[in-house]
Amino acid sequence: MKKKLSCMASVLLAASLTACSGGGQEAATTAAPETTTAAPTTAAATTAAETTEAGALTAGTYTASKPGMNGQVTVEVVTDDSSIVSVEVTGNQETPGIGSPLVDGEKEGTIPTISIPAAIVENQTVAVDAVAGATITSAAVKSAVEDCLSQAGANLDDWKTPVEKAAPQEIDMEADVVVVGGGGAGLAAAISASQNGAKVIIVEKNGAVGGDTLVCGAIYNNPDEELQSKVEMSDAVKKTLEAGIAVTPVDDAHKELIDTVAAEWKQYKADGKTTLFDSEAWFTLQTYNGGDNVAELPLVKVLCENAIAGYDWIQELGMEFNDTIGQGAGSLWQRTHTSTKPMGTGFISTYVENIAADANIQMVTSTTATRLIQDDTGRVTGVEAEDVNGNTYKFQASKGVVLATGGFAANSKMVNEYNTTGKWDDLSKVPTTNRFGCSQGDGIIMAQEIGAALSQMEQIQLLYLGNVKDGGLTKYPARCVNGTDQEIFINKNGERFVREDGRRDEICLQVLKQPDAMFYFLESADGDYTDVKTALTADGFTFQEMEEQGYIIIADTLDEMAEKLGCDAETLKATVDTFNASVDSGEDEFGRTLYSVKLENGPFVATPRQACLHHTMGGVKIDTEGRVLDESGAPIEGLVAAGEITGGIHGGNRLGGNAVVDTVVFGKLAGETITK
Repeated sequence: MKKKLSCMASVLLAASLTACSGGGQEAATTAAPETTTAAPTTAAATTAAETTEAGALTAGTYTASKPGMNGQVTVEVVTDDSSIVSVEVTGNQETPGIGSPLVDGEKEGTIPTISIPAAIVENQTVAVDAVAGATITSAAVKSAVEDCLSQAGANLDDWKTPVEKAAPQEIDMEADVVVVGGGGAGLAAAISASQNGAKVIIVEKNGAVGGDTLVCGAIYNNPDEELQSKVEMSDAVKKTLEAGIAVTPVDDAHKELIDTVAAEWKQYKADGKTTLFDSEAWFTLQTYNGGDNVAELPLVKVLCENAIAGYDWIQELGMEFNDTIGQGAGSLWQRTHTSTKPMGTGFISTYVENIAADANIQMVTSTTATRLIQDDTGRVTGVEAEDVNGNTYKFQASKGVVLATGGFAANSKMVNEYNTTGKWDDLSKVPTTNRFGCSQGDGIIMAQEIGAALSQMEQIQLLYLGNVKDGGLTKYPARCVNGTDQEIFINKNGERFVREDGRRDEICLQVLKQPDAMFYFLESADGDYTDVKTALTADGFTFQEMEEQGYIIIADTLDEMAEKLGCDAETLKATVDTFNASVDSGEDEFGRTLYSVKLENGPFVATPRQACLHHTMGGVKIDTEGRVLDESGAPIEGLVAAGEITGGIHGGNRLGGNAVVDTVVFGKLAGETITK
């Protein structure tokens, strides 16, 4: 049977409960022990285990908890004597947008804490499929329901009948623009295209949109005169700028940029200003220099010169940022803005809320694009795809396709194939911060199959923020990502080993040399928060929860901290004393230039971390309008790309906070270009 649906079709056949086709949820973390509680509504429940009739149950209300992605998932099941009356997840700590709802009343996509219970009740079986991209949470919900059924005296085999599925169909859908990938760049492109009058279909292989943007550090770089005017510029920070304009230019364009910043800096000093200097040119120069001058400077200019406009645009959509400026991990300058919501949930919820209110945009989830469609002239006119129920799709796009499928840091085969610079040793066993259902390089492969050129695929980034349990970019104090001025990095011996405000690659290379290739962020009660009992991690967990699960260590004194870390107390205290002296003098043994507080007052917090695969700077080659180029340098008609799938923007080292800028700036640009 072949079925044809318009862009505005009301039923999303692909957004069903399905097994994940592109990989699972982020790797599981250690959770609290399993707990089980029965609260039967009748006394007969005490003899439930004696029930033998097929499918029979003892009526009652039962609860059970099983370990999910971030902690216990608690389920309440109500039964009568022969059926499951209701299933409800009553408590969980799962990641918003993946395991739990991103926004109240969320209707787009498939969220396991909502959809799995509904499917179990509808089908009267626990043998429902997992949600693509959230298999761990899905398994926790189903396991807890099984526990409850056991309490009700069920023979579990009677409640594991597979759900009968409809025969696969061929489905045609039409729109002006098809966006492949529902991460930050794809959602920005879809909204931008709609703002420019297009009808849009978003094709996302996971059960819900968000991609790796959902679990990112949520920091955004751009010059901000209002906030930066509140920051005094220290002599040490001035040295960073002066070193930046003292580099030897690699070509005339680089020299022109250096000269522009030098002139701005000269005028700034002539005006007698003392607050933090910044400009679009300095942002561009730092990004280019920080990427080892191998990026394509015209693309760097698009990124940095449009960062302020992108910042304003996403705020107009409803995005909220904190009202302070900081220096994000590896961002190299105090121009970092931080979301008011945990991780990337602020960005994605902003996009989702706008899309939900936009009749011109439709999401199709749990569906993986497999091939780009071209007409006889070579123009890209659509995408073929398949959902996890076996339905095949042809998404026709009258204006063209936006590829926004991310990079390939979670694809170890591709990483090892392109890891050729000599910077990194064997990366085959290095964990990734990325979700395994994302960053597989599939969009790059599809583009390459129709002749797209690739750019700088060998440029691979590690990040030192991965937890030591599974590498996930989760469960760390907020200052770890945007508080470089308030912490130090120590190894297992209690010694500093690197400048904390340096480049990401330089820090990671040093981390890999430390005992067990790990280190600790060490911070104190000085600075942003003084009460760790009320502080929250970057993803919204209490410090107490994280200490109980082993993600952080809290100690009232350095002696106690040394004992908990297993290092020499005198070594640790000497390390802190030396750093505190550097705060006073402005001179640091490792060349650090950014300070704000001494580490003096307990409690102290240590966060164990490791260097993990994080971002791939290479990808399909694009021009300054986001058009994908072929091997001859000509645009492939009808095809644009945005986000981490592209190459040439960041060079040999991406500055922290620039990835989200990339998704906003080039996502918005892609939507504009494809609708022209």
